[in-house]
Amino acid sequence: MTERIHATYWLETGDDPRRAADVIAGEQSSGTFVALPNETPELKARSGARVERLDVLETVDAPSLPGGMRSDTYTRCTLELSWPIGNFGASLPNLMSTVAGNLFELRQVSGLRLTGLRLPESFAAAYPGPAFGIEGTRRLTGVAHGPLIGTIIKPSVGLSPAQTAQQVRDLVQGGIDFIKDDELQADGSHCPFDERVKAVMRVVNDHAERTGKKAMVAFNLTGDLDQMRRRHDLVLAHGGTCVMAVLNSVGIVGLHELRRHSQLPIHAHRAGWGYLSRSPALGWDYAPWQVIWRLAGADHMHVNGLRNKFSEPDDSVIAAARAVLAPAMASAPMPAMPVFSSGQTGLQAADTYAALGCADLIHTAGGGIFGHPQGVAAGVDALREAWCAAIEGVPLEQHAQRHPSLRAALGFWK
Repeated sequence: MTERIHATYWLETGDDPRRAADVIAGEQSSGTFVALPNETPELKARSGARVERLDVLETVDAPSLPGGMRSDTYTRCTLELSWPIGNFGASLPNLMSTVAGNLFELRQVSGLRLTGLRLPESFAAAYPGPAFGIEGTRRLTGVAHGPLIGTIIKPSVGLSPAQTAQQVRDLVQGGIDFIKDDELQADGSHCPFDERVKAVMRVVNDHAERTGKKAMVAFNLTGDLDQMRRRHDLVLAHGGTCVMAVLNSVGIVGLHELRRHSQLPIHAHRAGWGYLSRSPALGWDYAPWQVIWRLAGADHMHVNGLRNKFSEPDDSVIAAARAVLAPAMASAPMPAMPVFSSGQTGLQAADTYAALGCADLIHTAGGGIFGHPQGVAAGVDALREAWCAAIEGVPLEQHAQRHPSLRAALGFWK
């Protein structure tokens, strides 16, 4: 049997829904805006997209998006399409062109969102997925249980390499597990990448030699392919254990090539996710989007955080984290580690743990650690103790009675 790719959409159309579905299927496979004599029944049967399911949900009086055909009513549906893999092979870039290409622009479409994606086994053979994932990340950090307690260098930009290294020194002395560059910190004149890596890793390595604990630092190597390879090699040469790339900036090919080259976990940042997702009537759900990046090689995937500083609601955040932890494909789990961030403190720990049902995650707090009135070490300890309380099922205020750093943190977290 021919392998097929299946994609599910939320569709809104001012056209007859079945006609709109057929137009989308044709546009994304063998058809075009007019019937052509060389699109024979045999060719269409072999290469055409199929409408596998079309379920009408409701009708509304106004379109969600501008620029489409005018109608008195607009029908909302669940649409499932499938394509034979023979159209483009097990290729993630060409998959993107097929399931998320010109269909968003069709005049028959007044709303379209990709909500599900099911890939054939040949994709697992073509793409190895994360090299480290949860198990490898835990091994490198020495954190066998519970979340990785993490933070982001703050201010995001403007610090020198020496100032960055001093901040890292305070963090590793405080027992931090994970530190990351901000996605805005790359290779600018104030803090060149090479100098930053050398200064930071001197601190990290020195602390590891004295204590046996080596914090994982995700250096943002986002750039051109050759730059990323060279920067990765520099991090590796200086004893680093993680690199970071901004997915929407480097693209699928960039991440896949980095995965092919890398000997370190890849911390994948989703900066720009809002323009793909914020409109409920356009773009992507996180579940199908993250599968593609995991196949390409992401070991850690950002999912936002509960009660975050952005616009994403909590149920969406938890759904994203569950998607990252779920098997990528039936035969290829490819586990990656969800990363919670954005306005996080220990106040979110219990709810995050209860909603997710596990602690296989990285919980990063910037201001929630650096703003602690007793200093950075106390901020790290307070976040860790908040997670101890969450996992043990002890109310935060009760746990704080026995932990001064947590007790002090409750005042400024609120």
